[in-house]
Amino acid sequence: MVNTGILIIRLVIGLLFIGHGAQKLFGWFGGNGLKATGGWFDAIGMKPGIPMALIAGLVELFGGIFFTLGLFTPIAGIMIAGTMVISIVKVHGRNGLWAVSNGYEYNLTMLAVAIGIAFIGPGQYALDSFLF
Repeated sequence: MVNTGILIIRLVIGLLFIGHGAQKLFGWFGGNGLKATGGWFDAIGMKPGIPMALIAGLVELFGGIFFTLGLFTPIAGIMIAGTMVISIVKVHGRNGLWAVSNGYEYNLTMLAVAIGIAFIGPGQYALDSFLF
């Protein structure tokens, strides 16, 4: 049962991060794509915007893929957590905790889940379990 629970957590969080990366990189799922995201990154002081957006998108995409698969799970957890820390510091932190005010509630939740899974491991239904 525990392994199934961990798998569900990995699938939901990992797939969400794949989506977030695809939004930044390709404009999928209602995202703005690399150029517009880069412009927004410039506007919030993350310069140069397009390269920073590319890095963020790639980290979210590959962090999400690895997290979903349970592959290099501690590294995937750190990748996801890192993007959430930056998101809190650069975007949501000034708005307080609650998501209703565009706060960092969601980001903090994702951060906790990613770090938690990185510490406890990906469970039995993960590529890490078969490879290492």
